Amino acid sequence: MANRLQQSNSPYLRQHADNPVDWQEWGDEAFAQARDRDVPILLSVGYAACHWCHVMAHETFEDAELATQMNAGFVCVKVDREERPDIDSIYMAATVAMTGQGGWPMTCFLTPDGDPFYCGTYFPPRSRHGQPGFAELLDAVYGTWTTRRDEVDVAAGKITAHLRASTQTLPEGPQLDVQLLADATTAVLADEDEAHAGFGRAPKFPPSALLEGLIRAQEYRGDEAPLHAASRTLHAMARGGIYDQLAGGFARYAVDEKWVVPHFEKMLYDNALLLRAYAHHARSTGDDLPLRVTDETVAFLDEYLWTGRGYASSLDADTEGVEGLTYVWRRDELDQILGDDAAWAAELFTVTETGTFEHGSSTLQLLRDPDDVARYESVRARLSAVRAQRPQPDRDDKVVTAWNAFAITALAEGGATLDRPAWLDRAAQVASELLDVHLVDGDLRRSSLDGVAGAPLGVLEDYAALTTALITLHAVTGDAKWRTASLAILDRAIDVFADPDEAGAWFDAHPGGLLLRPRDPVDGATPAGASLMAEALVAATAVADVDTQQRYADLADATLARAGIILAKAPRSAGHWLAVAQAYVAGPVQVAVAQAPDSDGELAEQLRRRVPGGVLVIAGEPDSAPLLADRGPVPTGGRLRDAAYVCRGRVCDLPVTTVEAAQI
Repeated sequence: MANRLQQSNSPYLRQHADNPVDWQEWGDEAFAQARDRDVPILLSVGYAACHWCHVMAHETFEDAELATQMNAGFVCVKVDREERPDIDSIYMAATVAMTGQGGWPMTCFLTPDGDPFYCGTYFPPRSRHGQPGFAELLDAVYGTWTTRRDEVDVAAGKITAHLRASTQTLPEGPQLDVQLLADATTAVLADEDEAHAGFGRAPKFPPSALLEGLIRAQEYRGDEAPLHAASRTLHAMARGGIYDQLAGGFARYAVDEKWVVPHFEKMLYDNALLLRAYAHHARSTGDDLPLRVTDETVAFLDEYLWTGRGYASSLDADTEGVEGLTYVWRRDELDQILGDDAAWAAELFTVTETGTFEHGSSTLQLLRDPDDVARYESVRARLSAVRAQRPQPDRDDKVVTAWNAFAITALAEGGATLDRPAWLDRAAQVASELLDVHLVDGDLRRSSLDGVAGAPLGVLEDYAALTTALITLHAVTGDAKWRTASLAILDRAIDVFADPDEAGAWFDAHPGGLLLRPRDPVDGATPAGASLMAEALVAATAVADVDTQQRYADLADATLARAGIILAKAPRSAGHWLAVAQAYVAGPVQVAVAQAPDSDGELAEQLRRRVPGGVLVIAGEPDSAPLLADRGPVPTGGRLRDAAYVCRGRVCDLPVTTVEAAQI
């Protein structure tokens, strides 16, 4: 008999609808039941593409005996971390505080008031290799709850006090200037893996936002070292097993330092953020490999994640319960499929007799460009055809606001600078879907499924990322509707998430309903909500009317004033802050292109290909946008010609009519 999750708007929760566990969604009803029964909440947090979430589900939550034990002693609550990042962030902080590490599935035991008193991640069903089993854990927790409640109350009080203390705002740190950015960049480069690229040791996650920050460091300061480091990482990932050499798209991370073996789940946020970095690198350097990866990543998004109403959240780590089943190859399989081309392909893709993955199988790598492109394309097509007949990983069709906003920004920037007009059309289509479905009574919803908005409200990252995406669309298309929508969403975000007591400080979630109001300024796999807000505010100053422009500028100043301390102390955890700060310290710079009645748009297009990341180029007829107010084309040779006005903050240069004359 299905439990209450069968009606959920989350595919992850629906995966658990047939468990014998009496799962409930997070809400007042579950906590009221816990109070009435005087039992703890058993909170389980995961997501649809998570390998170990599947393992624990099959081993534990499908076990009738364990389910009976769970139902008898606890009120069991399931949460999709992608749908409720606010809940996930609170209890992940508790898990890390208690155990020193985190991950999913996350398992927490809470009082009926939501205070955590015991947390962990994956537990086997019964004791194994010295790790306590879930059955024993349930007995121990319930026993402590019923016989030593005072100890539970003390533990819960301490951890809740710790969590509240950890959500304090960042103090204002060192001044945000060119020297601080140079020092932060130097510190990041010191952590580069010089042998295999990337930063730090295994497991290696794609440092998406950090790469954008390093590329901008070269553009704004002329320092080649950060660009070279970004290039090495972009190349290493593109040639490694973390990248799907047949269909495009990046896995969530590599378990090894050489980028060979991926954790096979593919997340929209990784691919959207990496798309932005690869597209930026391709147009800045003219490098063929990033350009190819950019094209292939868009193709992957459209082929594998497009739902018709936006991009899906992820592809599963497993296929039929096996990691990598869809993607890996044995040497003898190549012989059967490719015949005389097998040895050549095996060498090219590093498919060995012993395997680079498990059980003699290998991930595909492309450590060098093929010496015969036609042969390579033939091999790739034949392998792709065979792979298409294999079982495929499940897809989480949930459309998440922020992650789709990342895709809009990347597609709009890439489409405008790499001459891919179809990408602009797709970006506009996604934006329209988000505004039509996710914007409900002036507030954003976090996600939707099959065109129906879910109940959870959006968090700060949703509002901020969508603001930037819509401003970017406005800048590259000239369509005023995107500007209007972006500023309305930004104004709502300021009203909801700004800390009324500390200028430039932001909460990550709407007020009310949780143990505390989370905020985390550290950039992780996705940028922090606060750093995304900084980007949105800086962009808004370029497109806002005069009467609201100063408000956004003041908030941008106050927000970025808090970035100094994290850039100084933990720059690898401040990749998006670094990217935004590069543009901010340089001006920020905007370019207004006043177009003549017979304009061919060429000047604006050339400028978009040339300007550093974070610079908006607003083009149109005089007075068609705030940045174009009182700025017009200039007469040259007896006719009006498009004129570019390069502005830094409130100060603009004299108009110029060529890209070469624009001092950016």
